[in-house]
Amino acid sequence: MPTLSLVVPVYNRPDEVRELLESLCTQSDTDFEVVIVEDGSSITCKEVVDGYIGKLRISYYTKPNSGPGQSRNYGAERAAGEWIIFLDSDCIIPVHYVSTVKGFLASHAIDAFGGPDRAHESFTRIQKAINYSMTSMLTTGGIRGGAERMEKFHPRSFNMGITREVFNKTGGFSAMRFGEDIDMSIRIMEGGFRTGLIKDAYVYHKRRATFRQFFKQVHNSGIARINLYKRHPQTLKLVHFLPSAFVVFVLLSVLSAAIIDFRLITGLLLWMVLVAIDAIIRTKSLMIGLLAIVSSFIQLFSYGLGFIRGVWRRLILKGDEFSAFNRNFYK
Repeated sequence: MPTLSLVVPVYNRPDEVRELLESLCTQSDTDFEVVIVEDGSSITCKEVVDGYIGKLRISYYTKPNSGPGQSRNYGAERAAGEWIIFLDSDCIIPVHYVSTVKGFLASHAIDAFGGPDRAHESFTRIQKAINYSMTSMLTTGGIRGGAERMEKFHPRSFNMGITREVFNKTGGFSAMRFGEDIDMSIRIMEGGFRTGLIKDAYVYHKRRATFRQFFKQVHNSGIARINLYKRHPQTLKLVHFLPSAFVVFVLLSVLSAAIIDFRLITGLLLWMVLVAIDAIIRTKSLMIGLLAIVSSFIQLFSYGLGFIRGVWRRLILKGDEFSAFNRNFYK
């Protein structure tokens, strides 16, 4: 069986780290190491990590703040496993995760993998609504996990595994603040490495806890898509323009309603109803279904605005790579 190192970058999130480590203590296969990298936090998780010494094979490092990508590289350089698995600190890991990954890797010749995410029963209603909006066919087209073809899967850093060889040959994550995991996946594929999707190796990913935080996260993702285009022009697809089309559609709908023409806004309202019905069916909750309307609107509108902003700054004004909300991203 392959040896695994689980690398987790952390920034001011001791409570989330506690939940993550607690879930790792329940793994059915306990043969793995955990590497925690504190990325210049003002509120550290060292005391939390110390409480799990003896329960887990765990190491803790602290470094100046440089963003999650560089912190993952820092941890990978100090990890001992044949496979390096990157997890976000806001994840809860189901009991079968490690054994599922090991079983898959033992029978499939791949060099990198990713897994989907789900909403845990302990998540708030807003977090469950956000999870819906990030995985629904009515918002992202279902591309963030199970809907993607295994052989073309682009692993994402909240649940991504690579071999030591992949890390050494790619040089790890770039210094991009957002989109660094997609950039890494693209470079893995361009390097001729084989990627795979392990559908049963899912994690419970909290994402943001408020709609304000979610707006900032998704807005940066829209900007990042243009930054990625500048690095990898061949990766920009028609689907990436759809949120921007949604922004235009919303603005036209509001404008048309203002001049007593309700045809466009009727289409927007119909989409909202479909989102609510689908979310209610999937989550079995009326309240989450209603919140999903808000989170889905934010997901498309904020990404679209970020995409438009990226086009303006990088393609029209010829500016350098940038992202928004860097200093107050988690507030």
